[in-house]
Order: sequence, then C-alpha cells, then structure tokens
Amino acid sequence: MNKAQLVEAIADKLGGRQQAADAVDAVLDAIVRATVAGDRVSVTGFGSFEKVDRPARYARNPQTGERVRVKKTSVPRFRAGQGFKDLVSGSKKLPRGGEVAVKKAPKGSLTGGATATVKKAAAKKTTGAAKTTAAKTTAKKATAKSAPAKKATAKKAPAKKSTARTTTAKKATARKR
Repeated sequence: MNKAQLVEAIADKLGGRQQAADAVDAVLDAIVRATVAGDRVSVTGFGSFEKVDRPARYARNPQTGERVRVKKTSVPRFRAGQGFKDLVSGSKKLPRGGEVAVKKAPKGSLTGGATATVKKAAAKKTTGAAKTTAAKTTAKKATAKSAPAKKATAKKAPAKKSTARTTTAKKATARKR
C-alpha cells in the first residue's frame, strides 16, 4: 500500500479525499519532525519511531574486498508495538472493518501534550528516587543494628564455603558427562 492508497482507505471515514490527504500528511510530518529532533514518537498499540546514532566503522567493499571507512550517521528506527505484532503473527484476529485495530490512547493522554508527559515522567523519577533513598537509609539503619549479630555467626561462614565448593564441583562433573 502506498500513500495514495492509504489516503483512499481512510477517505470514507474522514469525509473526503482531501481531508484524508491532509490528515495523512500532517501525521507523517509530525512523526518525521519529532524523530529528526531526536524525540521518540510512540503510538499506543502501533509502535514507536526514534532516532538512532550509528558510530563510525569499517566495512568491506563486496566487489574488491577492500576495507572501507563508513562515517557515523543517524538513522530512523521503527519498533512495532505488541498489539501490532500479535495481529501480524496471527495470534490475535484482526477486528472487522468498522472497528479500530490499534488500541485507543488512554484518557487524558492526548490533552496534555508532550510537556505534560515529560513533567509526569520527571515527577515519577523524583518520587522513585525519594523512595530508593528512603529504602537505602532504612537498610543502613537495619544493617547497623544487626552488625553485632553477624560477628557471632562468623564461625559458620567456612561451612557455607565448603558447600558452595561441592555444588560447583557437582556442576562441573555434570557438564563433563
């Protein structure tokens, strides 16, 4: 399917060929501009587009076998979403013509724009960092209290090492067989 066929396929849903062409052009333009800027464009249920940097490398000329230097470059990458993969593989059936094959976006996700999504992600990272800091502090306090108990059980440590050696020896003999 090419772009003209895509426009024809959605023209009846949007009320005309010109409106469908404008919609397709606007969507593709937005995806391209965001990807070029280095942003990741994720469409729920469909997939994501992102810019990937390839480092400089050496390749071989297939005709001469000569080693050729290839410059670093950036390329677009598309990764299909799980829903799209399931439909293509046949593990899920494609809905009838009137139903939408791609999952709809969650409520409220389309109103905030990109800045709201970035703010939400930053807020999640901040609260996650606060939780991990609190957990580390609690863990340090707990280990400080239990330190004397470890000194009393230090005599049992060599016995554990010997069992570790025997299990390693058993694994090694199992591999040889």
